[in-house]
Amino acid sequence: MAAPETKRKFVLASRASQLAQVQTNIVRDALAKLHPDTTFETSFMATGGDKNQSQALYLLGGKALWTQELEVAMAGGTVDLLVHSFKDVPTVLPEGCEIAGVIERESPLDCLIVKQGAPWKRLEDLPDGSVVGTSSVRRIAQLKRHFPKLVFKDCRGNLNTRMAKLDAPDGPFAAIILAKAGMVRLGWGSRITCDIGPPTALHAVSQGALGVEIRSNDEQARALCRSITHWQTEWSCFAERACLRVLEGGCSVPVGVYTTLTEETTEGGARRAKLHITGSVTSLGGETHVQHSIEAHVDSVQEAEAIGAKLARVLIETGAREILDDISKDREARIQQAKETNEKVDA
Repeated sequence: MAAPETKRKFVLASRASQLAQVQTNIVRDALAKLHPDTTFETSFMATGGDKNQSQALYLLGGKALWTQELEVAMAGGTVDLLVHSFKDVPTVLPEGCEIAGVIERESPLDCLIVKQGAPWKRLEDLPDGSVVGTSSVRRIAQLKRHFPKLVFKDCRGNLNTRMAKLDAPDGPFAAIILAKAGMVRLGWGSRITCDIGPPTALHAVSQGALGVEIRSNDEQARALCRSITHWQTEWSCFAERACLRVLEGGCSVPVGVYTTLTEETTEGGARRAKLHITGSVTSLGGETHVQHSIEAHVDSVQEAEAIGAKLARVLIETGAREILDDISKDREARIQQAKETNEKVDA
């Protein structure tokens, strides 16, 4: 779908990390290739999630940590398009904002990276008691089910920081787990020890995809975004996001997904696909795990979203609600404990 050319300048904004800048440049270059007569510039800023590196994401709240400052800038008109790692985007956006573009997905899988020079090839190879770093409660919950003798420890920071923590000679980590897509986009694929995927672990919602957010009343920006959208990725990710939205909303919870979408031939050339989506919810300690899959033919992104929402309802009916309620109580208790600790220190 070709967007109309315009002399207006568009500013693409994202977080200031190296990966965020690389991803923003991917989107900028895709737009510039299709619209050579339009000017595209970039702008980068630190968000709340970047500024607070001391607390676990689990206790910090929703994914708006990564997007709020950017959305304020866009609402004020200083930037026009926000480029996100789609997995970091809340499932409910502020009024007046929408995801208008979705770039073709890199691998959605997680991956294992071991300390430089270490001999291990898989999680199964790590000695009992080895410390594995990750900032994701989803990864910890799922992997505790399969590797109860490993120790999982929070590891915050951008990819450069986490890789430095891993390789530090006196550092605690034998290995870390990251999204494979980020490693590939930064050109660090050679450091990947192995992929981690089904049946061991399902990935995060929309992991590996880039989402482009705009002001809902900006028709020119929407047209540009549609011109670079990979509809197969869009349908898959919107199905996954609908599942998460029904299950939880925005906080960091151990929800995993795995989706395949197979394009089908139809008379008249209309878009149609077979969507297979698996979702899971796991207790924080890995003791309880609920998983289900749905396969259906879909003719639009809205139908894909409906399937994702249906999957969430099945998970809720088969035990996910109890797991999520327990997680919510645990988070509230830990937040209260942290507040009391801070109050005692201040006193």
